[in-house]
Amino acid sequence: MTSLQTWLTRLEKLHPTEIELGLKRVAEVARALGVEKPAPRVISVAGTNGKGSCVATMEALLCAGGHSVGAYSSPHLLRFNERVRIDGAEVADADLIRAFEAVEAVRGQTSLTYFEFTTLAALWLFREAGVEYALLEVGLGGRLDAVNLVDADLAVITSVAIDHEAWLGRDREVIGREKAGILRPGSPFVCADPEPPLSVVSAATGLGGPSYYIGRDFSVARSAGGDRYRFGELEVAIPPISLPRPSIAAAITALAVLEALPAQGLDEALAGIRLAGRCQQIRWRDRDLLLDVGHNPAAADYLARWLGANPVSGRTLALVAAMADKDLPGLFAPLRQRVDSWRPALLPGNPRAAGCEALLAGLRAAGVPDARVESRCPAVVDGLEQLLLTSGPQDRLLVFGSFFTVAEVLQRIREESDGESRS
Repeated sequence: MTSLQTWLTRLEKLHPTEIELGLKRVAEVARALGVEKPAPRVISVAGTNGKGSCVATMEALLCAGGHSVGAYSSPHLLRFNERVRIDGAEVADADLIRAFEAVEAVRGQTSLTYFEFTTLAALWLFREAGVEYALLEVGLGGRLDAVNLVDADLAVITSVAIDHEAWLGRDREVIGREKAGILRPGSPFVCADPEPPLSVVSAATGLGGPSYYIGRDFSVARSAGGDRYRFGELEVAIPPISLPRPSIAAAITALAVLEALPAQGLDEALAGIRLAGRCQQIRWRDRDLLLDVGHNPAAADYLARWLGANPVSGRTLALVAAMADKDLPGLFAPLRQRVDSWRPALLPGNPRAAGCEALLAGLRAAGVPDARVESRCPAVVDGLEQLLLTSGPQDRLLVFGSFFTVAEVLQRIREESDGESRS
């Protein structure tokens, strides 16, 4: 196969279901591929929210310290290549195709899901590149996720909240038990959840490795000069970036425990971190856009606090499209006091997306007054155009609800920017 897109289309159809939790099949292929240990040091990151921010922070700090590093995260926004990075750069199409060919050559009759196949490809690329560190973001849960076929030298759990209930359970204790499945006996563990479920604490204690908890062993606190991170004698000023502070703190702690923090330039490395779709601010067509992939109540609560800490002189107008299987009232309620006008929108090509009636019902259940809600639900890009027409330069346009929602808007911005660059 000659194109990356051809491969990706095939992988989407390779397995009868999108998700099949369990490690037996993927572990067998991993052994045949020789990727059970893709790097001398492996850090696995699980959590309901904040995983991508934690991985991005560790990636930036390791690169700043001169280490070679492979980073694997999901999902992507615009290009699959975003998922696999080596030394801070997205892997090229040709290298991804080579990796897919390597997996295909050894899997035989074993059926793999899209995520399992691409996880194996990422591990193969990291081993081939000879990276010192592999940073692996768990896709779903932890214990039965494909990433967990690798024994991590250090595990991070960023947060435990209710999401993916059909797969992980409906309470934090059950979900925490799943996420704690990435921990290994005797290996260090870093937890950024300020109130970790007992199931997580019990699992960590039982495995006998050193554990580091936010609020007990490390912290981020506001001061007159801005946010400051502390871990023992280590103290770091956190620059005004939009990533969640607990995830940043967990990343710094993880590398401090492994003695892998850069000897100098740590502040500059932190200041340069950008992660698309996480409270991402864009000035476009004389408007301030805020793009956030948050799709569960915990993420919405963080977004609401961010909006409160970063006010604008005008209104905040929200464009939201979300998946039908999400807690829509829980997603909308934290933002009720932060958003002046709501425009629910649709993702017509996505069978999982919530329809107009579901979105409107979710807003009503969240206590959002009908007067603040536009009852007609356009497609995301059309809704964005309508907000641009009905807003002023002092207003903020908030786009949130899912990765798919943000991806639609980023794609629209890219297309217009490409057109301008060619004119």
